[in-house]
Amino acid sequence: MSVRKAWRRVDGVLLLDKPTGMTSNSALQAARRLFSAAKAGHTGTLDPLASGLLPLCFGEATKFAADLLAADKTYETELQFGIRTASGDADGVVVERRPVAFGRLELEAALARFRGAIRQTPPMYSALKRDGRPLYELAREGLEVERAAREVTIHELCLLDFSADRCRLRVTCSKGTYVRSLAEDLGAALGCGAHLSALRRLGVGALRIADAATLEQLAALADDDRERWLLAPDSLLQSMPAVHLEAVEALRFVHGNPVSSSGLPGKCRVYGGARLLGVGERDDQGSLRPRRVVALL
Repeated sequence: MSVRKAWRRVDGVLLLDKPTGMTSNSALQAARRLFSAAKAGHTGTLDPLASGLLPLCFGEATKFAADLLAADKTYETELQFGIRTASGDADGVVVERRPVAFGRLELEAALARFRGAIRQTPPMYSALKRDGRPLYELAREGLEVERAAREVTIHELCLLDFSADRCRLRVTCSKGTYVRSLAEDLGAALGCGAHLSALRRLGVGALRIADAATLEQLAALADDDRERWLLAPDSLLQSMPAVHLEAVEALRFVHGNPVSSSGLPGKCRVYGGARLLGVGERDDQGSLRPRRVVALL
């Protein structure tokens, strides 16, 4: 009979290659057990249908998870034309079938309409809430409520492959973009409907799937080797400029006090020597105010 190890403080970021068929929370809990991490969180969910990059945060890194939520995401996705489903993906019930009667030139022309800033209506099968309830719960009860369209940005929409009634795309998009909605809207533009048949996340901000490990790979490693997969907590903050404080100012900062700092206003990652102290934000008066502070060991 195996004995579970005691939970311990682990501080770091794990780039996990989540498999299909698993919820993000299930993947998080499986990784947490492998590291015996007392505190863990993720930086935004992937649907069970989707695979790919899921950055997980342990310990003090959880304080910076929100900073990655705003990052651009990159996906590779497959679309099935001619079939609409209730959820907009392959897990949903088929609600309509239509013939597919377009070629590559028509598809390329339709894709051009979805590049740049676009208006997108969030799907009913999403975690957005109405009166405290996730929309997907209402959708499963057969209810549909009005959703306000919002602006998102499609930075890249590249056709990788096309044959008959399917295509593969690479998509780089801003936060808040639903690739399922993009698939449905593209199908509507082509007059035949479509749904998402596969989705793999390749990148989140500067983080890439090439640097990720699977749960199977991690489970096969000894504890010391597994630890080598953890990135430092500030790997989530690389888009912010760095500020280095002297010892006296660093001590004031970690105790929640503003310190003097030159430079432009805005958020920055703050260090005392080589150690990350947290995230600060400069105000117009030149003070650097703590926003999130790393706990001392």
